[in-house]
Amino acid sequence: MPNTCSVCGKGAMSGQNIRHRHSGAWALRAPRTKREFKPNLQSVKTVVGGTPSRVKVCAKCLKAGKVARATA
Repeated sequence: MPNTCSVCGKGAMSGQNIRHRHSGAWALRAPRTKREFKPNLQSVKTVVGGTPSRVKVCAKCLKAGKVARATA
């Protein structure tokens, strides 16, 4: 199961880390290294097609009420 929200499709995004060092040459002070921003996914038990099942949903969709949790 991929790391994407099953409701909105939000997935991992790439970016850069920037080191904030205050001495030395500019190229050595602030080098950029690759990193990955991952979504805040939660495993939620919900009703899909009449049967309860677990799906990965981002926190934003949970807070917005786009997913109804299955009762235990």
